[in-house]
Amino acid sequence: MMMKNTLRNSKLITLLFMFSSLVFNAQEYDIVIKNGHVIDAKNGIDKVSDLAIKDGKIAEISKSISASKAVKIIDAKGLVVAPGLIDIHSHNFHGTEHDAYLSNSFTALPPDGFSFRNGVTTLVDVGGAGWRNFRLFKENVIDQSKTRVLSFLNIIGSGMKGGAVEQNIVDMDPKLTAMVAKQFPEHIVGVKLAHYSGFDWTPTERAAEAGRLADIPVMIDFGGSQPELSLETLFMEKLRPGDIFTHVYAHVAGRIPIVNDAGEVEDFAWAAQKRGIIFDVGHGGGSFLFEQAIPAMKKGFVPNTISTDLHTGSMNGGMKDIVNIMSKFLNMNMPVADVIAATTWNSAKAIKREDLGHLSKGAVADVAILNQRTGDFGFIDTKGKRMKGDKKLECELTIRDGKVVYDLNGLAATPWDK
Repeated sequence: MMMKNTLRNSKLITLLFMFSSLVFNAQEYDIVIKNGHVIDAKNGIDKVSDLAIKDGKIAEISKSISASKAVKIIDAKGLVVAPGLIDIHSHNFHGTEHDAYLSNSFTALPPDGFSFRNGVTTLVDVGGAGWRNFRLFKENVIDQSKTRVLSFLNIIGSGMKGGAVEQNIVDMDPKLTAMVAKQFPEHIVGVKLAHYSGFDWTPTERAAEAGRLADIPVMIDFGGSQPELSLETLFMEKLRPGDIFTHVYAHVAGRIPIVNDAGEVEDFAWAAQKRGIIFDVGHGGGSFLFEQAIPAMKKGFVPNTISTDLHTGSMNGGMKDIVNIMSKFLNMNMPVADVIAATTWNSAKAIKREDLGHLSKGAVADVAILNQRTGDFGFIDTKGKRMKGDKKLECELTIRDGKVVYDLNGLAATPWDK
């Protein structure tokens, strides 16, 4: 009798094992996103497809993936499925130091509060930290954030503290900047120069030298010089192909605009973009005017990358967030696939992080699901001027490393009564 019970239990265990194996094998993916309009610039995908995620990686993109293969199904019908957005111009070295502007102070913003809700999975702080205080930034912000946070190291050793601190040429040390950049290659992706107001090429040259020594791009926020320094000289002589000119559609005191009084894009801007200078939006609180952007877009002068210049001032002004800026370009007749490219793959290439910004099999599963709404909308520039539009993007859901981190309407949630 005991032998029969033992055999019966053994067979039962075997059947249970086989059944559980079949169930496990059937659900080979953690998440399958079905019916979405997948846009992936790197791989030339711009069509309705299904996307599967397993163990934090992109596992498959195909016309149809069986729902039975997934633990969780997300129906993205009518929605855009894109790589997680990359904002290459943000300010995230938040802290409590008084009179320190964007370097461990109150004007910068904690990453996780302003990323996932906008489809952003990677933020790049540009210039908050310099070589002197990068470790503090890493410990207090980068290491504490669920958002992937990268950094352009300020050529000023003490970072973007504003005012007189950023006029200190003595503290612009290319060798030490490059040394720290090389010590943290996983986190530091460039060198930043901003807010210098003198008629002097020295800061530009020192930033460019640091970029050359560390083999990383330079981002420059140019202007404030009286008389104005030549943008043509900057683009054609001082910067290298792959360096980044931010605030492309600004018209600020001390800097020549790229669109002249006749409404034409300056010849040197076309030549610079052809040469390989990256033109970045960097909207911000004072650096984006429709009177510059609309004529430029009509002429075909399109930004390489779209970014926010996120800080406490810009988020409550005309900028708001990255999907709001993307919506502005949609309404300036930039195709949605190009808008997505300018916030994903183009941005990844600009910061030399080609592991990001795409949905290739085996890539990190950072995904943004966006809703392109139609209606009667208004958009504001940094002069307070309004542009009407009938298209607007909204983030529905964000996945970071294969996990749902933001879900506006519960696309990934289970109904409460089931």
